[in-house]
Amino acid sequence: MINDEAMDLLFRTARTRNGWEERKVSRPLMQAVYDLMKWGSTSANCSPARFVFVASDEGKARLKPLLAPGNVNKTMAAPCCVIIAHDIEFYEKLPQLFPHTDAKSWFTGNEKLIADTAFRNGTLQGAYFMLA
Repeated sequence: MINDEAMDLLFRTARTRNGWEERKVSRPLMQAVYDLMKWGSTSANCSPARFVFVASDEGKARLKPLLAPGNVNKTMAAPCCVIIAHDIEFYEKLPQLFPHTDAKSWFTGNEKLIADTAFRNGTLQGAYFMLA
């Protein structure tokens, strides 16, 4: 079990951030967060989440029209935004990610299972990312 300080940081005192320091987020830090998050469990190691790091002013300007009005200012001020999505063809990578059995065949042609699994596990990976 993790100690109380870690539980406070991750859960008890964790809050949505509304302001940022005036500094860039380095590529090595972005990679480190991803590299930690990727170890979180998903069903059959399916790992359907896909992450797009948006740090440029041009990239954030493209995001702006898609944001809820209450999120525009803090998103535009953030040094980096991350789009968290899921890949509905995640099962194509299962021979590498879950080689013990033919897990790809569980999904081939089963659109509902693909959509449900991608959404559930991609959302879970988004939560792992937030904690990382």
